[in-house]
Amino acid sequence: MQDTPIDSARTTSVPFVADDDKSLPLRINGKPFFHGGDPSMPLLWFLRDTLRLTGTKFGCGIGACGACTVLVDGKAQRSCLTPISAATGHDIVTIEGLATGDALHPVQRAWIEADVAQCGYCQAGQIMAAVDLLKRTPKPNDADINRISNLCRCGTYPRIRQAIKRAAELMHGASK
Repeated sequence: MQDTPIDSARTTSVPFVADDDKSLPLRINGKPFFHGGDPSMPLLWFLRDTLRLTGTKFGCGIGACGACTVLVDGKAQRSCLTPISAATGHDIVTIEGLATGDALHPVQRAWIEADVAQCGYCQAGQIMAAVDLLKRTPKPNDADINRISNLCRCGTYPRIRQAIKRAAELMHGASK
């Protein structure tokens, strides 16, 4: 079976049923998909090569840089180290699925306000890691932010820190 995304029109009227016993069901950005290939394939390659969700980047391939960070059941996870078999049955959100309709997620809005991106390559992973942090720690301090292990070659960490604090204000009404 081919890896086949189900178009959004079909997903509302067709039950989520695999075509065969070997297909792995995935829920990505709220939509069901099936993977009929190697279950050990990293989730990153399914996202990028099959679904063309190219916001999630390949960086190091060993989980060190975080450019491939996605949310799995709301927690930041390196998609380059996550086999598709481990993603089955979980809700996966990529940078493309973070906004709600035309409304950007507060972290995305804060990123724009703080003009964080330089080369931009790591930013999707940074944003996904920040979303996870803010879910667990609504008003993070510098030490909390420093625990995010995503790397930025451009060294834009001061603006990342500023954006995360601004996103906390947008999400939780934190005072300055």
